[in-house]
Amino acid sequence: MFKWKIRTRLITAFLVLILVTLSLIGSYVLWYFHRHNIDSLSANLLTSAQITEQLLEQYMQNPKGKAEIDTIIKELGITTGLRATVIAIDGTVLADSWENPATMENHSSRPEITAALAGESGTAVRYSTTLNENMLYVSVPLRQAGETIGIIRVASTLSKVEAGFTKIRSALLVAIFLTSLLAFFLSLRLARYYTAPLETITATAREIADGNLNERVHIRTGDELELLAHTLNKLAANLDDKIREMAEEAGKMSLILEHMDNAVILLDRYGRVTTANRMARDVFGILPSMLGKHNIHVIGNSLLDRNVHETIEQAKTRLIDLKITIQGTRRVFQVFLAPIAASASDISGVLTVFHDITVLQEIQDRQADFVANASHELATPLTAIKGFTETLLDGALADPEASAKFVNIIHTEAERMHRLVKDLLQLAKLNSQEYRQQITLEPTPLAPLIAAVVQDLSPQSRQKKISLTLESPPDPVVVKANPDWLKQVLVNLIDNGIKYSPEGGRLLLKFWQENNDAVILVKDWGAGIPAKDLPLIFERFYRVDRARTRSTDSAGGTGLGLAIVKFIIDMLGGSISVQSDINSGTAFTIHLPLAATSQK
Repeated sequence: MFKWKIRTRLITAFLVLILVTLSLIGSYVLWYFHRHNIDSLSANLLTSAQITEQLLEQYMQNPKGKAEIDTIIKELGITTGLRATVIAIDGTVLADSWENPATMENHSSRPEITAALAGESGTAVRYSTTLNENMLYVSVPLRQAGETIGIIRVASTLSKVEAGFTKIRSALLVAIFLTSLLAFFLSLRLARYYTAPLETITATAREIADGNLNERVHIRTGDELELLAHTLNKLAANLDDKIREMAEEAGKMSLILEHMDNAVILLDRYGRVTTANRMARDVFGILPSMLGKHNIHVIGNSLLDRNVHETIEQAKTRLIDLKITIQGTRRVFQVFLAPIAASASDISGVLTVFHDITVLQEIQDRQADFVANASHELATPLTAIKGFTETLLDGALADPEASAKFVNIIHTEAERMHRLVKDLLQLAKLNSQEYRQQITLEPTPLAPLIAAVVQDLSPQSRQKKISLTLESPPDPVVVKANPDWLKQVLVNLIDNGIKYSPEGGRLLLKFWQENNDAVILVKDWGAGIPAKDLPLIFERFYRVDRARTRSTDSAGGTGLGLAIVKFIIDMLGGSISVQSDINSGTAFTIHLPLAATSQK
């Protein structure tokens, strides 16, 4: 707390001002009274001395007269009440109205005597040990024919002057005391009057400083204090508005930060994690207890830590690709690092934004694989066609049997390349957003559609002597689909079943209703698919044991049929699963949503 409050300072200032003023005035009055009385008394004594000089001038002319001076001086002292002394020029006392001159000491050293000997009147105030009082002495030279022949000194006691001085001093002290007492109470009231608004302003300012921005000062003084109160109220209102705006902005930023699709982590200048949004906590498994720990312990990647330090040292933004394994899954992030500057030369931390590009990286990898696979698949038939064509041009055309064989191979490879290009165009078409927007899903009965597919593929099944069995429920099953897309799915699955089943094998096609879904089963009893290949059979250009596949079918597969099937089923809102055992066959199960009429 303050050592001196304003109220105390005001009271003290008032009292000091009053005391100093009264003391100065009182001192001047006392000095003036004393000086005036001394001057008046000195003038009277000077007059008396001059009269005494005129009186004693004739007695100083002869020795007989000098002998009578002491008697005359004593009579004069009795008459006037003054002490008169006649002194020779050598300082010897010739006469004194109060004392015996013979017993008195030489007065030549007295200051008033010295002044008179110099031809001037002399005045001195001195304490009389004889009377135990202060005395005022006035002396004048006693002249005869212009020559000083003696000194006349007249003295009077200052007891009356000093008594009056004491009375006036006492009166002034009483006046100063009463005035100071009055001034104290008056200054106390005035100080309270002037400091009460300040105390109100101070209390309100303290409440505002403590965060209570609704407090206001209500005073009416009509002076600068009222202006200060209005200013403080305006300041509090503006501060409240600014804090509300900042809180709203902070809330918006917090909301944006918490709901961002990107993980955001704030690091201090030492690389420790200080803040992480919801996405960062979910992706990296950041717990509250991890805040304050180094990013290597939280993220577990030295590349990120190294770039954090470089960002701080260089005070520049950076963009890096970060590959990291999280819970056994490989993830790829594009990380943006930006320095957080407390000032122009002080970097207090680093903002890191993790943009998950795992899917994009996978797409790029798949595109690269797709281009490589497509190039390879197209290169194979083109190489065969080119080789056999060159053989024919080199002279094989002269051999009818060989030329017929080579032309047949060229035709087969051309057909295979045609199917591959057709499947690629089909995938490109399905990938087109514009094409998909033009397609509408409609109620599609399964029975006639599946029957038409079986009818179309009957020549292939009869050629390989495969028994194609269709089992349908008694009630119609209607799905919400595009007939052409669904027909393409069934054609691909049944064609694969025929293609990869041994001659004389069996193929089962069955469908039924299960809750709100329609289930379609396509099962063969062929060679089957190894377990390690099952998760990959819907990938583009993936084929199980390509050498064996091409040996069973002269044209071979494109590796895109099942990829097209999976793509279409996903667009129809359904799902497809596969079960297979080696030498026991393969079963594809499709689930499609029923149309509204079938659900009813």
